[in-house]
Amino acid sequence: MKPEQWSRFKQTAKGAAGTPPLALIVDSPWLPGFLGINHLDYYLDPDLWFRSNLKLLEQFPQITFIPSWWVEYGMAIEPSAFGCKVRFYPDHTPDVVPCLRTIEEIDGLVAADPATDGLMPLALRLYATQKQRIFDAGYIIPFVTARGPLCLASFMRGITELMLDLTEQPERIHRLLAVLTETVIRWLKAQCEAIGDSVEGVFILDDVPGLMSRRSYLEFAHPYMKRVFDAFPKHWVKVYHNDANVKPFAADLPGLGIDVLNWSHKFSAAAAYQATGGRLCLMGNVAPLDLAVNGTPEAVKEAAMDVLGAANGHPLILSLGGGASPGMPQANVQALISAIG
Repeated sequence: MKPEQWSRFKQTAKGAAGTPPLALIVDSPWLPGFLGINHLDYYLDPDLWFRSNLKLLEQFPQITFIPSWWVEYGMAIEPSAFGCKVRFYPDHTPDVVPCLRTIEEIDGLVAADPATDGLMPLALRLYATQKQRIFDAGYIIPFVTARGPLCLASFMRGITELMLDLTEQPERIHRLLAVLTETVIRWLKAQCEAIGDSVEGVFILDDVPGLMSRRSYLEFAHPYMKRVFDAFPKHWVKVYHNDANVKPFAADLPGLGIDVLNWSHKFSAAAAYQATGGRLCLMGNVAPLDLAVNGTPEAVKEAAMDVLGAANGHPLILSLGGGASPGMPQANVQALISAIG
C-alpha cells in the first residue's frame, strides 16, 4: 500500500474519527484468477508476482489492500515447515495434507525454524529480493502476517481430529499450541527482519476459534493468540481475522491487545460494536460470497452503505466479512468503491 493509505488505516485502527477507509484482504485464492494467470506461475515467478500485485494496486488506488505485497502460497507456508505434504495446482490454491497422524507425535514436536524449514525460507527470500523494487515503486510493506496457532494445528492434525482432541487430549493440545505459538512468533519476526523498518503491523488469521464455545476459546485460543500479539510493540497496528462465529467470545476479543477485528457478515456491525464494548475498530462486513461474488453491484453497494450507517461514529474500516473470494467480479469491487464516494 501507499504510505498515505497506511497512515489513514493506522489512524482509523487506533480510533480516530473520519471517513472510513475501504480495505480488502487479498491473496492467491482470488488474485491469480482475477488477473487470469496460472497459480503456479504466480508462486514461482518473482517478476510475475511483483507485476500482478502492482497491477492490482494501480487498478484500484482507492482501496487499501491488506496485508499488502503478501508472500503466501495459499495456507501452505506454516504447515509445510512441519512436514505437511502440499499439493499444488495450476488453477487454485494448494491443498495441505495433515502430518500428525497420531496424537502421540505431538510429544516430540519442536518449533520450526523459518530460516530452513518448509516454504518459509523461500517466502523470506522473495521478500528480501523484491522489497526494494516495491519501495522504489512508491509502496510500503507495513504488515507481517501469519495463520494463528489453532489454524495451523487444524492443518497439521485435521480439523475433525483437532476438535476431538480438545476434549480427549487437552494436555497434548496445550503442548502443541505452545510449540505452534512459538513458531508463529518466530515466523512473524523473520518476516520483520526480511522486510525491514517499514513493518509496524501484525495480521493474524485464525477462524478455528469460531468453532468453539466461549469456555474452549478462553482455554485453547485466547492465551496463545494474546502471546503472539504481545510479542510485538504495543503501538503497532494489530489485526485479527476470524470470519467464523465470534459471538460467544466477542466481549473477550479486546483483551487480545488487538486494534482491528475483521469478522463475519453473519454478525451485524451494530451487534459487534455492542458486544466488543466499542473498544475495537471493526473491519467488515459485506457478505463475501452471497453478495461480493454472487450478488449484483447494486446489492453490494446497498450492503456497504448499511455497514457504514451501522458504525454510528465508531471506528470502521469498510471491507468484506472475510477476504476477497474466488470469482468476485470487478463490478462488485467497484460497487464497494462507490459506497465510500
